[in-house]
Amino acid sequence: MPVTTRSPKAAAQDTGWRLEFPAGIPAFEQETAFVLLRPPETEPLVFLQSEKTAGLCFLAVPVERVVPDYELALSAEDRISVGFAEKRPAAPGELVTFAILTPVGRDITANLLAPVVVNVASGKAVQAVRSDNRYSARTPVRFADREAGGC
Repeated sequence: MPVTTRSPKAAAQDTGWRLEFPAGIPAFEQETAFVLLRPPETEPLVFLQSEKTAGLCFLAVPVERVVPDYELALSAEDRISVGFAEKRPAAPGELVTFAILTPVGRDITANLLAPVVVNVASGKAVQAVRSDNRYSARTPVRFADREAGGC
């Protein structure tokens, strides 16, 4: 299905991986359907484009590109939201995790406090807000030879 976006970098790609956020994203609870766009020229950066609102697009990156040994913490509610039993641990490869990026002046920060977690098999996703303060919502990020830009 073609996706409407205002992002010049994501516009070249008309299809992507459809993600369903059953509870929406914090502050955007009405936005439950997104498409993950992966233009090759922006690798490892990806775009989370709302299917409903063309002007709503988040720039993200796999968390391991920011913190290679990132330790995911999911609440029971988040586990159920993405389609796993409350206490069943996810096997390697069943989940992918992205950090939403925010430009701050000339710098970029990654939200590692509330990553986007996706069930690979179902496409169900959640922005999983951690209950601890192990990671920050404003972790500085550097990408060699990449211009992050925005959506």
